[in-house]
Amino acid sequence: MDDNKTKTDVKMADDLVRKIIRALNENARRSFREIARETGASVTSIILIVKKFEGSGVIKRYIPVVDMNYFGIKMIAIIALRISQGKLLETQRNIAKDSRVAAVYDITGEWDSIVIGYFQDRADLNDFIKNLLASEYVDRSVTHIVLNVVKEERRIKV
Repeated sequence: MDDNKTKTDVKMADDLVRKIIRALNENARRSFREIARETGASVTSIILIVKKFEGSGVIKRYIPVVDMNYFGIKMIAIIALRISQGKLLETQRNIAKDSRVAAVYDITGEWDSIVIGYFQDRADLNDFIKNLLASEYVDRSVTHIVLNVVKEERRIKV
């Protein structure tokens, strides 16, 4: 630790960073001035911290949280996959290219991968599954349809 910085200084900086991220999580369109007012920091400090995080990739992007129904998305599916012949990452990357796919996870356990997808209707999901199973390295799948979303949160609580 730098001799000029005490543990209290580091804790205060960490607390400020957390306050900034919480404010951005609530509404990323807020002005730096509003965030400064809420956190008790200067506008310059807020700008420097946010720009530093954007540049370093800590803040990856700002996205709108939208109503899926407005865009005709009626189904969410969670699909477990068994992938063969050592082609796991290659197959996962190909699956991830589909615009209906929200997430692809490399997992432990009985299955090799989990895919989260958003679909217009049953026919759209059926088309997606048939294409998946036609993939050379996808051996097997189990599809789960989401009945109700109890919680879906992409923001990280800090």
